[in-house]
Amino acid sequence: MFNERTILITGGTGSLGHHLIRRITRDYKPHKIIIYSRDEFKQSQMQKEFDNDCLRYFLGDVRDLERLKNAVKSADIVIHAAALKQVPALEYNPTEAVKTNIMGSMNVITACLDTDPERKKKVLLISSDKAVSPINLYGATKLTAEKLFVAANVYNHSKFSVVRYGNVAGSRGSVVPLFQGLSKKGELVFPITDFDMTRFWLTLDDAVDLIFKILSDMKGGEIYVPKIKSAKITDIAKAVNKDCVFSKIGIRPGEKLHECLVSEDNKNVFIVNGGYISPATEIYASDKNDFLSIAEIEYAIKNSDWYC
Repeated sequence: MFNERTILITGGTGSLGHHLIRRITRDYKPHKIIIYSRDEFKQSQMQKEFDNDCLRYFLGDVRDLERLKNAVKSADIVIHAAALKQVPALEYNPTEAVKTNIMGSMNVITACLDTDPERKKKVLLISSDKAVSPINLYGATKLTAEKLFVAANVYNHSKFSVVRYGNVAGSRGSVVPLFQGLSKKGELVFPITDFDMTRFWLTLDDAVDLIFKILSDMKGGEIYVPKIKSAKITDIAKAVNKDCVFSKIGIRPGEKLHECLVSEDNKNVFIVNGGYISPATEIYASDKNDFLSIAEIEYAIKNSDWYC
């Protein structure tokens, strides 16, 4: 699938980008992987970490259409992972969320449509369960980006599809590093937003497997969601330190008690369950799902890229 292909990853210096690059270079022989991000420090770190001649580092922001056009010109596959994601920060800085998550996604679409009309690209948006019935700005911007990507297929040029994720174990934006940091300091009181809170949970390997499956299957216009288990926030805390105790701090502005990957309106939504893909037929919520055990969560954390 990736052999002799050129792949561009926006936000490629993030947790998912790291793991994608590791897996692609391990299992395939791509012609080129373009890592597009605005963080020169993270790019310099990646250059030290990965010793591979196929990697190219493009400094740039998805808000910059002309720079994006230069970057995507030779790409066969575009994985759009760049986004602002921190819910409380985006509630406080709404214009920045719109510029990056909405306008940036529009720029990715425009750049792919306007460059090299003979090269039909596969373009995949990394979305979030927070895009379903959103109550925070982050979710609203991701919902808008999803709709932009699905609608882009009207031009009958490149193929645009979407994948929605839950929480990724070990990613730098998750709650796990917070709990790990407290545990390393000897703190046993862990702040918990709500003792009943649940989240969808998958590993970085699960996330990359899902992307690989979708890129091989997508026809354009689909929204894919993974068949995964849920985790209770209290079980995640216990998986980090079994001796911890909880301090309830309350749900932050824009947070939900439970998340949803498929709502009542599941048009064009498909469930990816291992090697099988089928249309979504019912609501898929984190509190009405199979749950990971504490031992399973602990194993996922210890085998993640960012385990402390």
